[in-house]
Amino acid sequence: MEPALFAEDTTERKVAIVGSELVENYTVYIIEVTDGLHRWTIKHRYSDFHELHEKLTAENKVDRRLLPPKKILGKNSKSLVERRQKELEQYLQTLLLLFPQATPPALSCFLHLQFYEINGITAALAEELFNKGEQLLQAGQVFSLRPLQLYSVTQQLRLAKPTCFTGDAKTDLGHILDFTCRLKYLKISGTKEPVGSSNIQENSLPFDLSIFKSLLQIEICECSSQQISGLSSLRKTLATMSIHHSTDSMDLVLVPEATEFPQWEPEGAVSVCPVTAVVPVWRSLTTLDLSHNSISAVDSSVKLIPKVEFLDLSHNQLTSVENLQHLYSLVHVDLSFNCLSSLDAAHTRLGNIKTLGLSGNQLSSLQGLSKLYSLVNLDLSHNHLAQLEEIRNIGSLPCLEKLNLTDNPMCIIPDYRTKVLAQFGDRAAEVCLDGTTTTEKELDTVEVLKAIQKAKEMKDRKSNGSSTEKKLPALPSQEVTSSREETAVAPSVLPKMNATLSSNISKVHTAPAPAAVDEVQTQGEHCGAPSAPVCCFCLPPTPHTAPSCFFCSATFCPLLPSQLFSLCAHKDFISQLHLHLSSALNEDIGGKEAELQREEEEPNVQHEKTELNKSSPGSRDGYFEMGLDDSLEESSSTSLPVPAPSLPVEEEVQQGALREQVEVRKAVWCICLELISEEGEMQLNTVCLVVTERILGLFFLSHDFSLTNQDTDLSVLLPRLISSLQKPLLLPLSDLQLSSDQDQTCLQLRSKSSDTLWVLFSDQKELRSIRAELTQLLNMEPVSLSDSISGLPSSLLNSWELEESRSAEGGFTALLFLLSSSSSELHPLLCDLLSPAPLLPFRLFLSHRQLYVWVPDYRDRTGPGLQQSGSRLVRFPLGSVVVYRSDQSSCCDSPQHRLRWNNSVELLLCGQRLLLLFPLPQDCASFLAKLSLRRASLEGVRMIALPQIRAPRNQQGGLRSREQCCCSWTSHSDSLSLSVSLEETQPSPHLAPGLSPGLKLLSGLSSQQLQPLFHKHVALTDGEELRQVMWLSVVLYKSPEVELSCLLLLSSNAIYFLLEDSASSLGPPSDLEVLECSDPSVCLCCCLSVPLSHIQSVNVGLFDQYFRILGSNGDQVVCCLSRDSYGTGQFLQELMSVLSLQQRAPPPEPSEQDFYSQFNSSGKMQNYELVHSRVKFIYPSEEEMGDLTFIVAERKNSCASSSHSFNILLYLLVFQVLPQSSTPSGSGPAPSSSSGPILQPRTLILTSTDVFLLDEDYVSYPLPDFAKEPPSRERYHLREARRIRDLDRVLLGYQTYPQALTLVFDELPGPDLLCPLSMDHFSAQATPTEPVTPALGGGARCPGGGAYSGEVQWCVFVPSADSRERLISLLARQWEVLCSRELPVELTG
Repeated sequence: MEPALFAEDTTERKVAIVGSELVENYTVYIIEVTDGLHRWTIKHRYSDFHELHEKLTAENKVDRRLLPPKKILGKNSKSLVERRQKELEQYLQTLLLLFPQATPPALSCFLHLQFYEINGITAALAEELFNKGEQLLQAGQVFSLRPLQLYSVTQQLRLAKPTCFTGDAKTDLGHILDFTCRLKYLKISGTKEPVGSSNIQENSLPFDLSIFKSLLQIEICECSSQQISGLSSLRKTLATMSIHHSTDSMDLVLVPEATEFPQWEPEGAVSVCPVTAVVPVWRSLTTLDLSHNSISAVDSSVKLIPKVEFLDLSHNQLTSVENLQHLYSLVHVDLSFNCLSSLDAAHTRLGNIKTLGLSGNQLSSLQGLSKLYSLVNLDLSHNHLAQLEEIRNIGSLPCLEKLNLTDNPMCIIPDYRTKVLAQFGDRAAEVCLDGTTTTEKELDTVEVLKAIQKAKEMKDRKSNGSSTEKKLPALPSQEVTSSREETAVAPSVLPKMNATLSSNISKVHTAPAPAAVDEVQTQGEHCGAPSAPVCCFCLPPTPHTAPSCFFCSATFCPLLPSQLFSLCAHKDFISQLHLHLSSALNEDIGGKEAELQREEEEPNVQHEKTELNKSSPGSRDGYFEMGLDDSLEESSSTSLPVPAPSLPVEEEVQQGALREQVEVRKAVWCICLELISEEGEMQLNTVCLVVTERILGLFFLSHDFSLTNQDTDLSVLLPRLISSLQKPLLLPLSDLQLSSDQDQTCLQLRSKSSDTLWVLFSDQKELRSIRAELTQLLNMEPVSLSDSISGLPSSLLNSWELEESRSAEGGFTALLFLLSSSSSELHPLLCDLLSPAPLLPFRLFLSHRQLYVWVPDYRDRTGPGLQQSGSRLVRFPLGSVVVYRSDQSSCCDSPQHRLRWNNSVELLLCGQRLLLLFPLPQDCASFLAKLSLRRASLEGVRMIALPQIRAPRNQQGGLRSREQCCCSWTSHSDSLSLSVSLEETQPSPHLAPGLSPGLKLLSGLSSQQLQPLFHKHVALTDGEELRQVMWLSVVLYKSPEVELSCLLLLSSNAIYFLLEDSASSLGPPSDLEVLECSDPSVCLCCCLSVPLSHIQSVNVGLFDQYFRILGSNGDQVVCCLSRDSYGTGQFLQELMSVLSLQQRAPPPEPSEQDFYSQFNSSGKMQNYELVHSRVKFIYPSEEEMGDLTFIVAERKNSCASSSHSFNILLYLLVFQVLPQSSTPSGSGPAPSSSSGPILQPRTLILTSTDVFLLDEDYVSYPLPDFAKEPPSRERYHLREARRIRDLDRVLLGYQTYPQALTLVFDELPGPDLLCPLSMDHFSAQATPTEPVTPALGGGARCPGGGAYSGEVQWCVFVPSADSRERLISLLARQWEVLCSRELPVELTG
């Protein structure tokens, strides 16, 4: 229906009761109200009419006899209901005649005029904005309006009526206009259905938006764009516009003038034809969301939005993309769920966009996207892409990182992911396909596909040549063998670890590293090859010998790179294993036949000395070994095995069984720990485990073989790898025993005939498949294995650790090296961990609070599996496990350095530098990720490592620029500077003497140095922005008696408290101690982090002297004693801004007034709480101030003669300066030096007549919700009190403590403000030479330095200069009022 205009001469309001209905035991009357063309129905019972009548008679003097009387009997009878219906209808009509202009509020509410009639709607809206408008504007939240409300305001402005016709100032229309002029964020939500019980269609109501003068963001939904006027008035200020379900054309939104002026041109454009209008552009619009509309084309109206960066046209009816070339700033475009079938030459229209959404279209070709070189994110899901060749069009895009192809026909192709990733070539690792990061296994498959493709291309090129000779690419030919005769190692027996290597490993494992290695790693954190230079920025270069790299100097590092696992699926590699197993078995059979023939020819030979299992010269422990070089000697010049001569039928059957034995069923690369006997040596090797029908083969890889990340060409890698394999160790399955231990991280094989154990470590999935294969071949019962790690050995756990151990995860296999070269003794935990002499694998588990290192005793065979009685479980608190990654990845020229470095983790543990080397690369990444996650979730204090920053020097000893250095910490020199000055990053003088080494390091940094250090060593997540730096003292909830020096860092994600070292011993775990790090380049520091998402409330102390951060538990409750109202205000303002960014709400606007004046004047603050971004900011209430006043007044009035009321003039957090011998018991002083005075925290309260010193519990009150018992201490404990009239003089200077105030009081007889006087008070006065012990409240009596007998001195240090001046001025004013003269203030030296 068409909307009606509510003019005075056309509006006619009617009311009629159209029916009634019985509800339970009472009758409800159905009332229909008509106002112009709008009508609605309401329902009321008789009691509602009676209540209305009572209000009208009391407020508007309506005749009481006008309403029909009540009926007690027969009130629901039909006749009575019909009669009463007519009477009530007449009653309502009479009321409308009595009030034709201004409807009383009671009648308006009864007829629901505030919901459906323009006067009632505007009056209700005006009253709401009168009460809450200012609070809504200050909060900066999005305000929602309905089209009916805007329609009513628009029509009300067109009427010739006063803005407040009802007589109530709260309903004045001016409140709405004032609010709309200042509103910045607006949402208009309509509906397709009629409003309530009326016939009003909101989506067809016209309204005007010109009343909004400051809008930055607007969202319109379910409104007709043809009925919206005033959109053009928003062009100057609007930055974000979203319109849904409201238009079918873009020009109706962007160019409303087009309906009147069809020939228009944008402002500033050169016109080539006559125009009727020049339309201004949208100057500030950067985000335009027109999704979920019926737009069929992108018209020329986009010329008016040149600054748009985000454009959303999804869920429309677009068939082509035109005119987008006018949007030069376009970055993100969403064209999802339209009718696009092709995008030809998209780069000519979409420009340099980074994100493109094309899901839900009809695309079958990607040819038009091949030149979008700046594209980063591309969504092509739910289209008609069926051919993998189409991916080549986007495979060459250099910046593409995220690609979504889900729900396309090509997704059903086998190995779809790897084939798609192969189209990106070398960038396959950088592409995230379908929301899943590319795994190492997929990358290996991609490399194989690339190698196969490359081989096919080479074969096609060679097929045109003259040579047609075919060769096996993976078989080492005669030339390859001869070229590697000097380097290939093929001994007749499996070599044991030589003495040099064993001693070297034992030395590295149990003793400090060599001096050369330590000198470089501790001073400059660099290593290098013999020709690599030393870092010239960290230390001067040495002209003698260059340092050696720890990784490159080790001759053997047991690693399993991903290239080795990819070979297990390579057909050529499997064929080589099959070939050499066959050769080894042939030699085995030939050796046995020759042995039998010799026994027949020499009958005198003692056959009992010749055992069958020692017939082969290359055998050991009863098993046959064969080197690859031996097999090659018997091969032909074509590198193929010589065919066997014709055999009888029985021998052909044996050869068939032989072929069945060497059929490779499974192959996997492992780290093998071999234990030959209980007293023998243990050997660690890299092996390839091959499983056949009856034989298990172990191919040992030579220690000289090295693999780098650049070895990706399989055609080159495969021959080199085959030539480095040693003789296979053949183990008959009938002589093997598979351990039944359910540990999935290793596989244990035991020999039945000899005392030999093989422990194999590899990928869990590979080991699981090998175990299943061997279980089937050995006819064993399958063991049910869970998908997760079996967990810690229960036999090594204490009873109180069972609950903690259930959360343990990991089971990572690693080797441990000690890198530190400290002369001090090792920590007992490290001694227990590093006691085994040989290089053995450890097992690592992570729980919520512990790092468990399981050291299995491989020599002990008494227990099942690896849970022997000699095994040990070493526990480290997770808070003390520090990952310190020195940048050594690119400082060495050795090709294998980076591979070994990427598989290692450097830890600072118990004051020592330890290196964890993981054989599996995925274990290293997984351990680091889990450790970071566990440490980030720690709720208590944890340790962090900070690097020592050294002065730059050149070769001649002079200074050198940081840009020329290769150290990691200097790479952040160009980072964003912190928004604080150098002075703000320095601690207060009273904090500096007691700083621990870690805080002293931070105090010497500038803001430019602090920013990169925070990102690398303190921040829990990447991308955090450091917003605020503040030096202060803190008190933890679990130790309220101790005050700690602290550096507070506020970031965009959390609040970090860097504490002094004594914080580690305050709460659990008790064994978290700060040890002096053996590495002089590293400094340890305690850190407590509280994520912003965990903050529930912030309590602000009196006079902004402190604030308390309240988290989700006791570990996250910290009271910050800034002792400076300005610093507290700055921090709270910055915290609100950060919280606003997290909630995507605008930050609070700066104001000249303080918080109290804003809310006390307007009365909008309820219960002294401000809820900002879900966090409560609780300010001191009148009740809290009254409690403090009562405590002080009660003490004063109980002893004083007069009990007049008084007010608290000043509340400060100060320090009372006490000598060493007068420290009160039970307090936690903060000594400034070992022999100087002690700073005792106090709360100073100044009233109109007295001054008090109190002990206050800042952190325990108000009591948190999670607290189960009241605090052990009272909130306030009065220490000392004096009258202002007894003040004799004030001393300023440096005599007792720098910048301290000395208040000198006269010790006059009379009523004291504290307890009743003791007998000592009436004793003889002390002379200046006699020391007098200060009593409670007496301060320091006769301390010397000009003090006389009968005087009491308070030496008070106020950290804030403003607070100090304010205290002196208030004291002087009150003293002058009480004593009628100026207060004497003296300066001392």
